[in-house]
Amino acid sequence: MPDQSTDLRETVRRRYAAAATAVTEGRTACCGPQPAEVDANFGSTLYDADERDALPAKAVAASLGCGNPTAVAELREGERVLDLGSGGGIDVLLSARRVGPTGKAYGLGMTDEMLQLALANAELAKATNVEFLKGTIESIPLPANTVDVVISNCVINLSVDKPAVFAETFRVLKPGGRIGISDVIADDTLTPAQRAERGDYVGCVAGALSFTEYREGLEAAGFTDVDITPTHPVADGMHSAVVRATRP
Repeated sequence: MPDQSTDLRETVRRRYAAAATAVTEGRTACCGPQPAEVDANFGSTLYDADERDALPAKAVAASLGCGNPTAVAELREGERVLDLGSGGGIDVLLSARRVGPTGKAYGLGMTDEMLQLALANAELAKATNVEFLKGTIESIPLPANTVDVVISNCVINLSVDKPAVFAETFRVLKPGGRIGISDVIADDTLTPAQRAERGDYVGCVAGALSFTEYREGLEAAGFTDVDITPTHPVADGMHSAVVRATRP
């Protein structure tokens, strides 16, 4: 329903704006019911210490994800990569380091406060091969066949139109491109109502697809070689998982 979708998106926007403001003001942010609530299943603890130490402190503090997609996307020198829902910029900055000066890392966010924080972090990191874009993951503001890799970290589960996200991801990838995504995914046995009982949309749980739904959604968009591997539990029957797939 359009009204419900609009309400959910605005709820997500408000929470992430509050998280960015908390980091900017020197407080803690995380992915949970409140921006200052810490959950060991989410955030910067999922990155290696040497990765965290190489980045601005506020990029690390603003990490809201459920994994480390840059560690599984196998980024290579010279590639162009897009991070869906880039938050404070941690995955964009890590990607920029991996693809090097001949590559480029795009970050896409819909929240002004997070984009401002990400730009400030990129400046602190002296990253010259990054670009942050304002928009939604359901309507990516890039031409078709633009990037080699799409990554995302606990964001697609927040979308109110996941088929659109998968279709847009396929569109902006070059032929032969790939995805390396961390996301929250539900056991096939859980109903949507049971998923909702385990957390709200901004808690990265209630909006999660099941393993079968995720696979079928990617395949319907045209992806092949879909591989979904759970990494650690985040709630009863809910898992952080690594998602890989290829655009033929």
